[in-house]
Amino acid sequence: MKNLGRALRLALRYRFTLAGAFVCSLMVAVLWGANIGTVYPFVEVVFQNKSLHDWIDGKLAESQETINDLNREVAEHERQRQAADSSEERTRHALEIDLLRTRIDAEKHSLALSRRMEPYIRAYMPDSAFMTLVLIVGFLLVGTIMKDAFLVGNMVLVERMGQGTTYELRRALFRRTLEMELSAFGKDRTTELMSRIGGDTGLISSAVTTLFGRSMREPMKMLACLIGAALISWRLLLFSLVICPLAMFLMYRLAKAIKRANRRALEDTAVLFNRLSETFTGIQAVKAFTMERFERNRFQRTARQLYNKMLRITVYNSLIRLNNELLGIGVICLSILAGGYLVLNQETHLLGVRITDSPLGLPEMMLFYAFLVGVSDPARKLSEVFNAMQGGAAAADRIFPLLDRQPSIVDPENPLSIPDDARCDITFHDIRFHYLDELPVLRGVNLQVRFGETLAIVGPNGCGKSTLVNLVPRFYDPAHGRVQLGGVDIRQLKVRELRGRIGVVTQQTLLFDDTIANNIRYGSPHASDAEVIAAAKKAHAHAFIMSKDDGYDTLVGERGRLLSGGQQQRIALARAMLRDPAILILDEATSQIDPESEQLIHRALEEFTRGRTTIMITHRLSTLDLADRIVVMDDGEILDVGTHDELTSRCNLYRRLYRLDLRESA
Repeated sequence: MKNLGRALRLALRYRFTLAGAFVCSLMVAVLWGANIGTVYPFVEVVFQNKSLHDWIDGKLAESQETINDLNREVAEHERQRQAADSSEERTRHALEIDLLRTRIDAEKHSLALSRRMEPYIRAYMPDSAFMTLVLIVGFLLVGTIMKDAFLVGNMVLVERMGQGTTYELRRALFRRTLEMELSAFGKDRTTELMSRIGGDTGLISSAVTTLFGRSMREPMKMLACLIGAALISWRLLLFSLVICPLAMFLMYRLAKAIKRANRRALEDTAVLFNRLSETFTGIQAVKAFTMERFERNRFQRTARQLYNKMLRITVYNSLIRLNNELLGIGVICLSILAGGYLVLNQETHLLGVRITDSPLGLPEMMLFYAFLVGVSDPARKLSEVFNAMQGGAAAADRIFPLLDRQPSIVDPENPLSIPDDARCDITFHDIRFHYLDELPVLRGVNLQVRFGETLAIVGPNGCGKSTLVNLVPRFYDPAHGRVQLGGVDIRQLKVRELRGRIGVVTQQTLLFDDTIANNIRYGSPHASDAEVIAAAKKAHAHAFIMSKDDGYDTLVGERGRLLSGGQQQRIALARAMLRDPAILILDEATSQIDPESEQLIHRALEEFTRGRTTIMITHRLSTLDLADRIVVMDDGEILDVGTHDELTSRCNLYRRLYRLDLRESA
């Protein structure tokens, strides 16, 4: 529950909202008890065909007569005590006298209360049985309306706290996730993150609204009824509640089981989302390899596991409901037996223990039972609290570890500025890198990229080309060595400032479900429409964009699926060109460009790369023509660096790649 407590502290920031919810809960509880309290005037006054005037007169006379009778009994016992021959007899009479005097004190208190009420009843209450009934019914109706009004206010205020907490958690979790390095996204599946940000935070919202809503409101209603019952006979109330500790123990054990079941259900929900995401994302492969049945069976197994977990949670909730129902009926049964004995026999003691100071009447006993029934309804509703609270606790245990993560790619405490407006060389010094300790990806790479130079990197798949260029914008940090920009280690620069000078276009182009214009403008939000169009023309994208019905306002669909692969890459290239970066990184950025536009793209890149440092990973011969130098990599090491002619004459791997048109090995 520690992590859930952290979420609740977020909710406590809404102090005024919480105060308003508390006041509303308090008023709901008071009016709940007051409405139940109308049982007494119905039984004692209305059903006796009396008005409140008649009732107060009878009450005064009855109390005074009872006091007189008790005084006579005291006098008689006093006479008998003095005349008794044995000490046992005198002791018995003394105990009877003490009991009678206790009853006299209780009756005097009741008489004094009736006398204080009398002038108000005569001044403001109707002197008619029917009008008294109208008054009581009106009070009940108005009280119910007011209670419901405060209930609505409470629910709205509590929901505001819950949704506000959810908003803060989602905002913080999304922000922290964006701050994490790229390797963190390899460890945490996207669907898992989506499940936690979307689903788990919703469970915390439910826990917050339950705690500050029902968990605060229903106990107050119970407390109002318990106070009312205690005012009638607190000893009888304690006797009736003797079975509560056992029920509380069982509820505690069930609550722990519910938390475990909720945690497992959340894990299975994330797996289910992952199955859906993988299937829908790879639907073309699913259909191409006729794997519909396999995916259907795999999904059904996951869904069945989730079904079993949710069913188990339902069973636990049902057991809590059963436990509370048995607790409620047990309390009422004990109360009926004990109260019935006291009323029917006009006793004040039960099993030798004093329960009341004076015998209870039927109206008092009926009101006592009504208050106990009034306790049972909030207790029943509280049975639904445990699932929400334990579900929220399980969700918090999944969310806060993500919030507590610290990114490994961070700004230095005293960052340096990028020297000379980034007109400087990029140098790799003895770079070693690995994703897994036992599998090195880069092995002592040393390389200098001069400012304004266009450098191409070629080599077989998995040789470390993309990893090397990903070190420049600090997507990763090397395990050993350093990357320098103008002689300054890039770890001494602000990440945002560094990446602001770099444009990246990758083979796996990602477009957002937005318009073409906004996708080009992504990364340069303040660019004008004219600048967007100019960038599209440079990337040879303007023609196909204008062929669309909505032109630059055309929606590209999820991940750009409404565009062809070549069109997606040209949009991504236009995005990088619009940013006008000092350093341009092209990772197979032209691999899906159609032959018709290849020459135009080639000329656009030839012009665009002038005056800026460009690092290209490519397998296209036409793109290699743009390179001033070519780096040949294999197995995480640089085999050779030179021009095309130099490498053709001395590098066996380059010759082999060249003969294969650098296609099969890309």
